[in-house]
Amino acid sequence: MTKTTHFGFNTVTEDEKAGKVAEVFHSVAERYNLMNDLMSVGMHRLWKRFVIEASGIKPGDKVLDIAGGTGDLSVLFLQKVGKSGQVWLTDINNSMLSIGRDRLIDEGTPTPVAQCDAEKLPFPDNYFNCVSVAFGLRNMTHKDIALKEMLRVIKPGGTVLVLEFSKIWKPLQPAYDAYSFKLLPTMGKVITNDAESYQYLAESIRMHPSQNELKELMEQVGFERVEYFNLTAGIVALHRGYKF
Repeated sequence: MTKTTHFGFNTVTEDEKAGKVAEVFHSVAERYNLMNDLMSVGMHRLWKRFVIEASGIKPGDKVLDIAGGTGDLSVLFLQKVGKSGQVWLTDINNSMLSIGRDRLIDEGTPTPVAQCDAEKLPFPDNYFNCVSVAFGLRNMTHKDIALKEMLRVIKPGGTVLVLEFSKIWKPLQPAYDAYSFKLLPTMGKVITNDAESYQYLAESIRMHPSQNELKELMEQVGFERVEYFNLTAGIVALHRGYKF
């Protein structure tokens, strides 16, 4: 029997979802950074800096940036780990990864890059001090498998950080829905000539687990001391878990 999953509000086969998500990010890659700034009014930069501060990363550490795309977090992690450390920038989408790779080279901070699936990470056990995934987990077909892979590749004492859109404070929900389903696709149409991808973005956020649901999932796969931090009234949440 063919297994199905959600693609936004639609039901598709698991194989179809991977292809559809790829199409979304191939389509928006060139204007991805610009749209992030416009959609979040620049707030995404503050959210990502909070990830760095919450990571506890030190000079010499090894970091894996999953779904790192255009390299925002990798740039910041590289500043923390220094020349004695290592940051791997990875993404399943070649269009996004190419932009991130070129950006890091242009800024004089080249770093190892790998196109890979988060559900099948090509790294050894107990290798990284920290693994991060920002705005990528909700696009993964099997979130539990991806989280297990993250747990596998971090060292004992290591940290996994998941930054993702989450459930907003209820009094703000009506205004947030109006923004998400009316203004956001219009912005996508004007800036990237692609309203459908940003319609999917809004829908995928609604289908993603709540703060507590994701916390429970991380605990189920083996993370310990899992906690989360609501940012900007819960528009975004950072989950942090440890391996002991």
